[in-house]
Amino acid sequence: MLGIIGAMDVEVNAIKERVTNKTTAVIAGVQFVCGFIEGVTVCVAQCSPGKVNAALCTQAMIDNFDVEKIINVGVGCSLSKDVVIKNVVIATDVCQYDIDITALGEPLGFINGLNTVKIKTDPELSERLARTAINYGEKIHRGTIASGDTFIADNRLKEKITDNFGALCGEMEGGAIGHTCAANNIPFAVLRSISDGGDLNAQLDYPTFKKIAAEISTAIIVEYIKSEQNQLALL
Repeated sequence: MLGIIGAMDVEVNAIKERVTNKTTAVIAGVQFVCGFIEGVTVCVAQCSPGKVNAALCTQAMIDNFDVEKIINVGVGCSLSKDVVIKNVVIATDVCQYDIDITALGEPLGFINGLNTVKIKTDPELSERLARTAINYGEKIHRGTIASGDTFIADNRLKEKITDNFGALCGEMEGGAIGHTCAANNIPFAVLRSISDGGDLNAQLDYPTFKKIAAEISTAIIVEYIKSEQNQLALL
């Protein structure tokens, strides 16, 4: 079963609507919609924004549904001049820029337990998402996606994240979803369509472009699922 997690209704509603033979369950306040898309078994959930919400949703999905891999899908901000609105970023790894135990001698973003700063995404799953996005005609970038419990709309914060982590994209869930998946040995990927520049214009750009960006990410996920169905047919 493929797990799909997005933070907002605009990021997951169109995917939920495509689920057939659906069953629903509410666990810890999160609705999980399970069924089939293009013959592939899926479980789709809206976790709500923020790292705690994302981790809670991911662990509930892993504990209660037979998910073999998880894709976190949605919108994010650009942290690089090379990444512009409506581009797609597919993570090679994720980090959490607001974990700070530097006072104890660890680097910024160090995750106790996993003992790393950056968590690698599943290379095969990420590569297939990248190829799907390219075939769909999207401009893609591969690199670090940075997560934190702040909507990035400040040039100083943006510079701090890029200086410390070299991230291409910022958002609020992928790092926590990756953290939870890594702790449970579940392959994962993170796909973000860019809605804004993470700068002082973000408060204007985000409401304008979030729906368009979400539609792009949704379309890529659906195309990816179609390719999964084709692969299953060959087995």
